[in-house]
Amino acid sequence: MLACGAIARELVRIRDANCWSHVSVQCLPAALHNTPDAIPDAVEASLDRLQGAYDRVFVAYADCGTGGRLDRVLERRGIERLPGAHCYAFLAGGAVFDALAREEPGSFYLTDFLVRHFDRLVVEGLGLDRHPQLLQRYFGNYRRVVYLAQTEDEELQRRARAQARRLGLEYCYRYCGDRPLEAALRPVLEA
Repeated sequence: MLACGAIARELVRIRDANCWSHVSVQCLPAALHNTPDAIPDAVEASLDRLQGAYDRVFVAYADCGTGGRLDRVLERRGIERLPGAHCYAFLAGGAVFDALAREEPGSFYLTDFLVRHFDRLVVEGLGLDRHPQLLQRYFGNYRRVVYLAQTEDEELQRRARAQARRLGLEYCYRYCGDRPLEAALRPVLEA
């Protein structure tokens, strides 16, 4: 499984819980999400390196802002990926994510990974540490932060609430666990 580093913990936890010992996980840097145009080329270069090393490769990415370019790379090679436009849908489950998005379209989503790496990926990645005046430009149309939690970690919940305050947004917590992602993986990884 060639995966986004932002979901590495979840993938390994799900693999181990299901005793899928036939599955190895290799990850690309999660920071690619700050430059989604680079994701298809990075995936393709990794697939070139993996060619012939495995019987089958599965890509654990959604479209992730590539505008269909990732799908074109994978279609040429006959490789499947996780469904959806972004990881929030497969981490929360499609119906839950759709309901949250309808409830408040102006939602900024966090995952366990994003809560852990908020300063590096959001604050530094968007330049807010150097240009705090950009905060309103980036987040002015958002109304709330939705933390789609994969674990019930109280420290991560505390940090997510603080991150919502830092952005000046309401806070919403939804525990999702690993079941939605596991359900997306099961048909491919059990085969």
